[in-house]
Amino acid sequence: MTARLLVYTRTTDYRHDSIPDAVAALRAFDGATVDHTEDPSALEAGLDAYAAVVFLSTSGDVLTPAGRDRLAAYVEGGGAFVGVHAAACTEEGWPYYGELLGARFARHPEYQPGRAVVEDRDHPATRNLPPVWEFTDEWYDFRTNPRPAVRVLLRADEASYDGGGMGDDHPLAWTRDQGAGRVFYTALGHATEAYRDPTFLAHLRGGLDWAVGGALH
Repeated sequence: MTARLLVYTRTTDYRHDSIPDAVAALRAFDGATVDHTEDPSALEAGLDAYAAVVFLSTSGDVLTPAGRDRLAAYVEGGGAFVGVHAAACTEEGWPYYGELLGARFARHPEYQPGRAVVEDRDHPATRNLPPVWEFTDEWYDFRTNPRPAVRVLLRADEASYDGGGMGDDHPLAWTRDQGAGRVFYTALGHATEAYRDPTFLAHLRGGLDWAVGGALH
């Protein structure tokens, strides 16, 4: 099977240098066909041809009112939504988007090594990870803890890096249902190096595969 993905990377705020490498990594996933765009009009058209819409380090306000309506209808009707890293810094003025994603970005310490702890091994996004994963990233803090409304897959071990602000319960990656649709979000993926790291790519691919119902196999 092949899953057709709409990968959206528009930014109106901070722009990550890793975006080209991230898009290339998604294009390299077996079973995925990627349509990459930064044109908001692409979200105003029908999205039903796509197995998932992926917001890949988007930032700021990136959708038109019509695009917001289309995306909401798509997910509520059973479409998959995947958010990567700065997707949590997106569409601040649209309350639905915060609900869809599960949490909004608050701040991050400097880019540095740390540890992510697998909470749920029974998921494609974490099945191939070590129980304690040594990684280097921006360890995002969120304005609220998403745990009450999501299935947490990974949490940060704040004792392993400097500047964490959420304490012992610090979710990093999770899934949730929105209407009839599936949502996967990972806070990781800041740097180009992540998209050349086999462990991170297994995490990202597994989350995407779950979101599209196993269509990447």
